[in-house]
Amino acid sequence: MPLIPEEPQIHESAQGPRVTPSAGRTAPTPRPVPGPRPAAPPRPGRPGPARPAPPAQRVSRESAPAKPAPSRATAPAASATPQIQLVPASADGALDAAEEAVDLLLESGRAPGDVLVITTGESHPWAVHELSFGEVSYWAQHDARDDVFYTDAAVASRAASRPVVVVAVNGGPEAAGAKALSLAHTKAGALLVVCGDPQQINSVLGAAV
Repeated sequence: MPLIPEEPQIHESAQGPRVTPSAGRTAPTPRPVPGPRPAAPPRPGRPGPARPAPPAQRVSRESAPAKPAPSRATAPAASATPQIQLVPASADGALDAAEEAVDLLLESGRAPGDVLVITTGESHPWAVHELSFGEVSYWAQHDARDDVFYTDAAVASRAASRPVVVVAVNGGPEAAGAKALSLAHTKAGALLVVCGDPQQINSVLGAAV
């Protein structure tokens, strides 16, 4: 008999303290729990998170050298063989055909400084005129890259590479023409336009390119 009254008292005492503290004391405790706001300041205060930040920057610096890789990919693109266009013309009309090709290039949006014109025979009138002021002034205009530059095959090796090279096969020895075409092929970054006799050019291109 004494065991029966003790059991309900034990259950009541167990349920009583659990319910009452949960209703009264637990409600205030969750409100301080939002106090992880004080826990937030210790995070900036801790040097731990600040240290991981610099290693992140180091990783970014390590990722930066990976960017030069695409630049290496662009380098072979520059060394790729240029597109070749043949403009049939006689030796006497090759210079006029080259002028028309230059006009079409400029009208299509090419910058004048992107174009180099090489003649295998008679010099272009522009080159003759500019050379009358001296070679220093003549090559200074080449270095400025402000306009189309005209040069003879004999001195074309001194000219720098340009995106577009136009060759006027307007005379001269066939060997000189082959040498000029081979040189023009190495200096043309994107496009090589050859104006002259198709049969002569095809035979030269087969040996020079």
